[in-house]
Amino acid sequence: MHIIPVLDIKDGLVVAALRGDRDNYRPIATPLSRSADPMDVARGLRQLYPFPAFYVADLDAIQHGRQNRTIDLLEPLLEMADVFIDAGFARSSEFEAALAADRLWPVLGSESQENASVLERLHREPRLVLSLDFRGDEFLGPPAILDDAERWPARVIVMTLGRIGAGGGPDFDRLDTVKQRAGSRKIIAAGGIRGPADLERLEAMGIDAALVSTSLHNGSLSAEIIRSFMSGNVSMG
Repeated sequence: MHIIPVLDIKDGLVVAALRGDRDNYRPIATPLSRSADPMDVARGLRQLYPFPAFYVADLDAIQHGRQNRTIDLLEPLLEMADVFIDAGFARSSEFEAALAADRLWPVLGSESQENASVLERLHREPRLVLSLDFRGDEFLGPPAILDDAERWPARVIVMTLGRIGAGGGPDFDRLDTVKQRAGSRKIIAAGGIRGPADLERLEAMGIDAALVSTSLHNGSLSAEIIRSFMSGNVSMG
């Protein structure tokens, strides 16, 4: 089981995400970092455990199409870890530019797509990651992306926005449904990880990784617990 720390970035700062209500996200306060600067928070997380991969969401780009040069700001992080990045990419050229950078894994967020054409063109790219985004029971994005599992790339995030930071646990039923359709693809859970019991259940289901934020910052996942899950894991490659 891979644990992948999350950096949600808004106005240049890491914010504390809660139930997908992005307009009300505020800069994070965490014992792992003296500030909400992305690299300060990333270094604090790396002191907790030398995570081989991070997930970054550029919320300004996802919500408003405002490009904040987040990729440039993360260059120091790319020197020590792989980075999955969702920056609202919706054009083939944006994915191709991201794929040109070493250790960068561009995320095709379903909520940012107008249709399935980019996924159809790029789904065989080894470093492309698909995020199936949900709000409640609603799938966010073109139905063709969800319906055509044959076009899913090798790694698929199941993102349930209403579960993020809410303490209600992962969306196990939806994860199981996607897992059954995904074949040999790696499935990554996003939203609601409360602690080791959730990770154990996901691992038993055959889920390969989890995007985690709150339970890292509030201490629910200690260095010892993280080490017990991550032992032997080097990368998501």
